[in-house]
Amino acid sequence: MQTILMAADHGGANLKNILKSYLQKKGLSVVDYGPENADTSVDYPDKALELIKGMQKDESAKGILVCTSGIGMSIAANRYPFLRGALVFNPEMAEMARGHNNANVLIFGAKFISEETAKKCVDVFLSTEFLGGRHERRVNKLSCMGGEK
Repeated sequence: MQTILMAADHGGANLKNILKSYLQKKGLSVVDYGPENADTSVDYPDKALELIKGMQKDESAKGILVCTSGIGMSIAANRYPFLRGALVFNPEMAEMARGHNNANVLIFGAKFISEETAKKCVDVFLSTEFLGGRHERRVNKLSCMGGEK
């Protein structure tokens, strides 16, 4: 069974919770690093790091990060060479993130995406396979940037 790791800051907590419920209803295993709600301010680098540590333990897991704009989570996530986080705003971007870039973390800006579009992006992201071929050479180059795994 595919495991989905999720985390957000306070600006993304509501969307994260909606997506968590959506994924659980589909029968997927979800690990939620919080926060439970938007009431308490939390720092996006701290929440991203919790998810990153989880992905180090389970290399087959996929991740979802959410903050207000998606930019902070993108910067935090993509500091790690084994992580390929993609900030997406529509299902086509989610498909390309998986198919072309072998992204393993989907990132949302809660202020800039609707719940329904985010759900569609999640569905596409989880059902799209990496195409390999010409894309594999490029993704391998990404894995070498910034040091060893």
